[in-house]
Amino acid sequence: MRSYPKNSPRAAGRLLALTMIVDGNVALSELKAVYRSRILEHIALEDDEFDAVLHELCNDLLATAHHGNVHVDTATIDAFLDDVDAPELRRNLLGAMWRLADADGWLADAEAVVLNRAAIRWGAESGFVTAH
Repeated sequence: MRSYPKNSPRAAGRLLALTMIVDGNVALSELKAVYRSRILEHIALEDDEFDAVLHELCNDLLATAHHGNVHVDTATIDAFLDDVDAPELRRNLLGAMWRLADADGWLADAEAVVLNRAAIRWGAESGFVTAH
């Protein structure tokens, strides 16, 4: 897997891309949701750069396929999540990831795993939840 600098637009974009492809299907509604949400603008990632990150992630995952099957294990998900450690960026990404996963009206098991890992991994860190 390729690596991106911590908190970089590409590291953040990869998490959005992962949320979209982890169930094995990129729904048109998910693509529309990512562009409509303005999250790419927030993370300073141009549309064509996001498309490149999505393509790179697909290639990376295909390169690790075993007998034609792509599996994203929790260690890989955690490594991607660890590339983002800025609390505000995490909050914004987690909200966007939920919206993407829900865009097609169905939460796939694999999407639920990614969202759960993000909530656990990021929620356990100080600064993720702001006190009221």
